Amino acid sequence: MHKRMLMSKSTARVAYQVALALLTVTLLALRDPVCAARGGDATQEVPPALAAELRRNTQMLLDAIAPGDVAIWDKLLDPAVLQVDENDVVRGKPEILATLKPLGPGLVGHLYVDDFRVAVRGEVAVVTHEDNETLEYHGQMLRSRFRMTDTWHKTPGGWLLLGSQVLAVLQDPPAVSLDHETLCSYAGQYALTSAIVATIRCSGDRLLVERSGKPERTFLAELKDIFFEPGQPRTRRIFLRDAQGRITGFVDRREARDVRWVRQPEKSG
Repeated sequence: MHKRMLMSKSTARVAYQVALALLTVTLLALRDPVCAARGGDATQEVPPALAAELRRNTQMLLDAIAPGDVAIWDKLLDPAVLQVDENDVVRGKPEILATLKPLGPGLVGHLYVDDFRVAVRGEVAVVTHEDNETLEYHGQMLRSRFRMTDTWHKTPGGWLLLGSQVLAVLQDPPAVSLDHETLCSYAGQYALTSAIVATIRCSGDRLLVERSGKPERTFLAELKDIFFEPGQPRTRRIFLRDAQGRITGFVDRREARDVRWVRQPEKSG
């Protein structure tokens, strides 16, 4: 995070606890809704009542998003809270509360806690939960999933949310079928360097990619000249053409970053 905050001694103590808890969570294999957080030689079990309370609080926050219920969020957010949303926007409490507005006409949305896991150390609890969203958008139903990691800390007034990070759970796009001639026109050899060469061939409705010493990979068409690898929705393979429409290579694109591969001349004979 590239944001500095002025902290009181008590807030600094909480920040230290949060950092320690986050380090602990990276060492855990959280498999159950109620699990143990390990630190040193001690094992601290999460009381079922605490897990239920944090899950209830989490669902209350989610339920308050569609109607823009500021009061619920104001009650459960720590004054020093930091949130990073799925669009990489960092907000403090005033900014979070300012974004809470009722959904507009034609929109009906719900968020439901699904997978929910807790790790606790002292007065700090780290929760990760995956949430289902349904959004009726002017008569069309949209379904999304989000992964959230929240840090709660215990105060005299109850558990308050101190930190939250939201990730959109990415999914593969729908695949389209290209005719055999178009699909097989991508077949050939493509070089990243003189020593790194990939061989692409067509098979059925997909492209198969081979590199020496690497497992075979599969590309499916999203559109003509645009392919994705199943299970890797962050990346695309975009084939490039010259002014005459001939394929000259492809770029391996992850978000805005491209790695260029150049098509090799076909060997004669």
